[in-house]
Amino acid sequence: MPSAPELLHFLTVRGGREYRVTALLRAGRGKKATVRELGDYRLTVRGETVQATGPSGQTRHLSPEEFLNVFGSYTFTPAEPTGLMTDLGPLFG
Repeated sequence: MPSAPELLHFLTVRGGREYRVTALLRAGRGKKATVRELGDYRLTVRGETVQATGPSGQTRHLSPEEFLNVFGSYTFTPAEPTGLMTDLGPLFG
């Protein structure tokens, strides 16, 4: 399960491609540990901006620092490509 910094790096390397992840919040330790799903997010990195569309359908544009502030305490399911390309840079880069 990738952390927020790991996911940000993954997205940055693949800029322009949209990925779907589920945000997970871990609580507790040991046998009492629980994992709660917070919803599916669609994420894309374009240049220095992370485009995040949340479970409600609202899209926000975040700097990498803002992304880490908002999502820093979460882990995520493995990123699945949605097939949507928001930027043709990866094809020519």
